[in-house]
Amino acid sequence: MPGLSAELVQQLYRTPPDRFVAARAAAVAQARQAGDPATARELARLRRPTVAAWLVNLLAIRRPELVADLVQLADALRSAQRELRGPKLRELSAQRRAVVGSLVAEVRKLAAAEPDAPPANRLPLAEVEATLNAAFSDVEVAEQVRAGRLLRAASYAGFGEVPRPQLRLVTGDGEEPDEERPARRPGAQRGRPEAAPRTDRAAERAERAAQRAARAERARQRRALDRELAKAQADQERAEAELIEATGQERDGAAVLDGLEAELAELERRRAVAEQDLSRAKLARRAAERAVTVARRRAGEVEAAIEALAAEEGDADAGGGAAD
Repeated sequence: MPGLSAELVQQLYRTPPDRFVAARAAAVAQARQAGDPATARELARLRRPTVAAWLVNLLAIRRPELVADLVQLADALRSAQRELRGPKLRELSAQRRAVVGSLVAEVRKLAAAEPDAPPANRLPLAEVEATLNAAFSDVEVAEQVRAGRLLRAASYAGFGEVPRPQLRLVTGDGEEPDEERPARRPGAQRGRPEAAPRTDRAAERAERAAQRAARAERARQRRALDRELAKAQADQERAEAELIEATGQERDGAAVLDGLEAELAELERRRAVAEQDLSRAKLARRAAERAVTVARRRAGEVEAAIEALAAEEGDADAGGGAAD
């Protein structure tokens, strides 16, 4: 074995968790037989993923183009968050919800195609969804998701990186002017500064105060919007989790109903067969009753004929004796 290949790692990480240890042990034994102890040690260090992590890995391995789209959208969202682009952020956030929903549906389909996957009603899809959402706020999680090497589900604690906007006044020379230092006009001597007109200094101070107040108000509004966004996202996550749970319950109920309907159909079929058998049995009974009646009547007729013949024989014997 030339070394630990990406294909072998993918083969292990798309193996269901309950068979991962056995598959890893077989790969380690094969590496040792091939005289490659280094690869055997690397294989032995690979850890078994949880079911949720395995589902995300399966998505990355089977549908890498979808995961690549998720990573690209996550980069765009983080950029919009850092630059405080509200309209673009709202647009990308809507795309995030749509992408995560479609990926969870794709995970459900991939799991259904795996022969050893847990049943649909036991898939930890809420953990899968939380992990995909976490990939939008954590670059490391996004990279693990993309590589298909996730070991456990990640939690989602709110979207985006925390922005740190600079709230100082930027002038043309890149420095904030000194409010207490009056400006000098060209040609003025250093030792005899000329004071700026009082009205100009007051106007400048008022303008800077207005700018600071405006920045403070925008910062306050931003904090309020951030809190509102965090609450809305938490509500959304909770509602989506409830939707997934309700969908699973609905699916389970439909499966139970389908099973009962199948049993009912089988019982109806057996009932129809039993009714046909009963009808044939009734016809056979009636035919047998008619045969018994005919046989009884014939037996009575034969018995009467025998009795008549016996009577005639008795009369004949009696007449012969008298003649003698």
